[in-house]
Amino acid sequence: MKIIVPMAGRGSRLRPHSLTLPKPLIPVAGTPIVHQLVHEIAKVVKSRITDIGFVLGDSAFFGDQVVIDLQNLAISIGARPHIFRQLEPLGTGHAIMCAKELLEGPAVIAYADTLIRASLSLDPEADAVIWVKKVQHPEEFGVVELNEKGNIINLIEKPKKYVSDRAVIGIYYFKAIEQLKNKLEVVMQKNIALGSEYQINEGILALLYDGAVIKPGDVESWMDCGNPKATLQTNSEMLTLLAKEEAPLIDPSAIIENSTIIPPCFLGKNVIIKDSLIGPGVSIGEGTQIVKSSIKNSLIQKNCYLEEFISEKAMIGNHVRYKGNPTFVSLGDYSELQ
Repeated sequence: MKIIVPMAGRGSRLRPHSLTLPKPLIPVAGTPIVHQLVHEIAKVVKSRITDIGFVLGDSAFFGDQVVIDLQNLAISIGARPHIFRQLEPLGTGHAIMCAKELLEGPAVIAYADTLIRASLSLDPEADAVIWVKKVQHPEEFGVVELNEKGNIINLIEKPKKYVSDRAVIGIYYFKAIEQLKNKLEVVMQKNIALGSEYQINEGILALLYDGAVIKPGDVESWMDCGNPKATLQTNSEMLTLLAKEEAPLIDPSAIIENSTIIPPCFLGKNVIIKDSLIGPGVSIGEGTQIVKSSIKNSLIQKNCYLEEFISEKAMIGNHVRYKGNPTFVSLGDYSELQ
């Protein structure tokens, strides 16, 4: 089994946090988004992962350290890492074709801006599986249309009329991904208008037209990391899930003095908490110090110093220094407020 992870976008909706670090590498609940996604997919498919292809943008932003991190991620689950570049933002289908040399045999495609929890077996009769989640407002999403057998027969983007309540979350399995590659090759031979893109849906619809059996795969949890407020919500949800799974959330090196920690919270290596009330729903990265503060439902990255910081919602980057009393904060790396 192979995994293809298109992640060339700059994550503009998550700025300022994605200005210095690609969005998929931003830690949520203590672990980078793409790390959690890859490990969860490896559990779900229940097959040995032989290769992982990461589709990155230009090397000026997705530089050597990003490459090393992703290579180590693949190696950590026993897979061969491959790095590809998408130098033009020409759509989801184009991103997949940047990893053309890996598009053979069974594979999962996973766009690295969401986190999931799922428990399912891949149907051996299916040519492909599209992971979906039931949503309250399907008109805001791309959804699948099903026939009486429960198979997918169409993909509709933000339907004006009700089609179904199962939204596509951006994770796909193909029994023979070369079939999708062949369809996308035809799609990419078309001349497109300036500003248009080649989308994965065009290849999938072509497969459906040829009679491919594509089934939905329901996920238990689908958590968005698209913007700061959504990422904070995802951080809290992931902490709750990890606590239920009895994952270790507080590093033994963390120092807690005259403070109360209300779970679930994540405290990284060498975190120092003094005279503070922390939690629930708080993640604090390695080397950060919190003094005389009260913090809930917040995501704070590495090597920060926060004093007299009272907040119920905050997303703080790395190396931030702050002294104050906000109601909502979203600060990028190296910010300093006094």
